[in-house]
Amino acid sequence: MQRRGRPPVLRESLLTRAVSSVFAFVRLAEFEILFFLFFFVAFIIFKDLTSRPEYNQIFVKKPGGEDFWPF
Repeated sequence: MQRRGRPPVLRESLLTRAVSSVFAFVRLAEFEILFFLFFFVAFIIFKDLTSRPEYNQIFVKKPGGEDFWPF
């Protein structure tokens, strides 16, 4: 039986409700998701750059070949 003044309630499928919930969450947490992704991508790039052997050589070799630094 339908109540007065209200449109009939259509029951959406479970998949439709799940997808709608996910999109609502993404809209709500958009800034936090982008903030996390920024730091995650920056970490991956930094990790890739520092894992190369050329990068580590700047800490080992002394410039000019002289023993200028005491360590």
